[in-house]
Amino acid sequence: MVSMSEKSNRSGQPNLRREVEILAATHEIYAPSPDVVSNANLPNYLELQQQALSDIITFWDDQAQTFIDWFEPYQQVLDNSNPPFYKWFAGGKVNIAYNALDRHARTWRKNKLALLWEGEPGDVRLYSYFGLWREVNKFANVLRSMGVKKGDTVTLYMGRVPELIIAMLATVKIGAIHSVVYAGFSEQALADRIEDAGSRVVVTCDGAWLRGKTVNLKDIADAAIHRSPVVQQMLVVKRTGQQVRMAPGRDFWWHELMNLPIASPYCEPEVMDAEDPLFILYTSGSTGKPKGVVHTCGGYQVFIATTLKYVFDLKEDDRWWCAADPAWITGHSYITYAPLILGATSFMYEGAADYPYPDRWWSLVEKYHVSVLYTTPTAIRRLMRFGEAWPNRHDLSTLRLLGTVGEPINTAAWRWYYQVIGGERCPIIDTWWQTETGGFMITPTPVVPLKPGSATIPFVGIEADVVREDGASCEPYEDGDLVIKRPWPGLARTIWNNPEQYLSEYWSQFQAQGWYFSGDSARRDDDGYFWIIGRTDDMIKVSGYPLGTAEIENSLLSHKFVAEAAVIGLPDAVKGQVIHAFCVLKTGLQGDNRLVDELKEHVRHEVGPIAVPAAVTFVTSLPRTRSGKIMHRLLKAQVLGQPVGDTSTLADQ
Repeated sequence: MVSMSEKSNRSGQPNLRREVEILAATHEIYAPSPDVVSNANLPNYLELQQQALSDIITFWDDQAQTFIDWFEPYQQVLDNSNPPFYKWFAGGKVNIAYNALDRHARTWRKNKLALLWEGEPGDVRLYSYFGLWREVNKFANVLRSMGVKKGDTVTLYMGRVPELIIAMLATVKIGAIHSVVYAGFSEQALADRIEDAGSRVVVTCDGAWLRGKTVNLKDIADAAIHRSPVVQQMLVVKRTGQQVRMAPGRDFWWHELMNLPIASPYCEPEVMDAEDPLFILYTSGSTGKPKGVVHTCGGYQVFIATTLKYVFDLKEDDRWWCAADPAWITGHSYITYAPLILGATSFMYEGAADYPYPDRWWSLVEKYHVSVLYTTPTAIRRLMRFGEAWPNRHDLSTLRLLGTVGEPINTAAWRWYYQVIGGERCPIIDTWWQTETGGFMITPTPVVPLKPGSATIPFVGIEADVVREDGASCEPYEDGDLVIKRPWPGLARTIWNNPEQYLSEYWSQFQAQGWYFSGDSARRDDDGYFWIIGRTDDMIKVSGYPLGTAEIENSLLSHKFVAEAAVIGLPDAVKGQVIHAFCVLKTGLQGDNRLVDELKEHVRHEVGPIAVPAAVTFVTSLPRTRSGKIMHRLLKAQVLGQPVGDTSTLADQ
């Protein structure tokens, strides 16, 4: 499989050491064990991947029939009469809450655990499929009593508590559209989203636990509603018990409403068309207000159920832990919906990975016998800083698969995750996808040979490519734009109230070819494996040579003193741009001029002279989105004294 030959520089770019590093990485292959392959849900995955591209209609038709129950059958798998506004499973009638709960509650799975939850203070709640179904029904009837009907939007601004999952499922069960806003956003960010979605009802909590302290969500929600007077009613979960102001006639306690006769334990699911809106999820751009990405009822659930089943090889006795927040697309797809559609058991945790001690996550894996863990490279690197002793205190032998999401994982973090957490027995599923894609797009499965740092190959039925500006495919190891050449069921259908922006953001760059533009740059190796570099707007051109931020950041991360790193390009009269690096050092270390020189020399050695930073700044943290991606534009704006634009997705504001 692996080519041992050296490659000439066909892209016209400098022969940087980082390219040699990637060439070397193609020789470091972790082949799946025979036991993993023989026990996989899809042992012939590599063959099916090639076959599906010759007939994607049949492939997705098979998945829709396998994973989803339809109230009325669809007449057409893919309606491509109006690209790029594709329609999947046209004419089909369905309800995602029915597939997630109702059908399981009527079978032997009714007594199976659907959700195990632990709060930061240590409180625990368990929900069977039948128990979760009853709670969802009750809250769905509460929403209906508030006048919420099919097509209305409901904004959810809540902590990482089971009531958020219940509220999401209840909303879609009655045909309404949810807009989940992360419980850490500012009042203005929340107000903007409420206003854009036109939500008349908001669901929130009195507060949320965060590293032993409480965040007053109710006060933030009150302030947002003051700025966005479209809201008529607010339902409040009592989580922390702190004092909050309840506006008479507008605010109602969740627990009180759930004990009233209006909260009947049965609710008939609304019959939805496959192309009816399911939810809005807001993502921020570099300027202006966030854009509301719209996913729909049919294709989305087919796609996420298929991808989770085969990518993470979920089995009936697995304990699945997606350590994201339900407020993000990872949590929508792979906490709330896909695991329940598949009848899986999920674990959810309220607090931080390293609070009160750096082994909190590892203690939870041991306590709940987690078998599949899916998290971000950022979390892995942060936990790496505390060393191996903390995870080594715990029995992690129940783990059989590990996964990453949110950003490219550097090889040092990959190896630590593989060796220390997985005990060199757990394949690492490194996934590339976006809010707009709905689910995994480029990813291995347990039967795919792994290369540290590579997202490997496209999922079945996904045709991806790395192309130049003119649409020509790039040569191996040449940087280009990552595009998707065919539609897929999980594709976002539009931007809420702004189809023109949907066209311009994702389809105008390669309009003639009809390709989806991801906004990410990537390269492929000789084996066709994809290596994600970063956002195309994160590229730096030094003396005319394009350099990816991830390329330089990975070289800094390979230094023994560096825990996290980010680089930006700054204007320069001679070179066009020069590189400015920001580094977070490992615990207990201090930066000085000597270390600056050492890091510059390290980059020179790892990447090449062209990539040496003009300046290195030591910081205690980096600005990141909630999904873990570095906000390079924010660093650049701060250095240049420019407006920072939309910061609503900034973590730890």
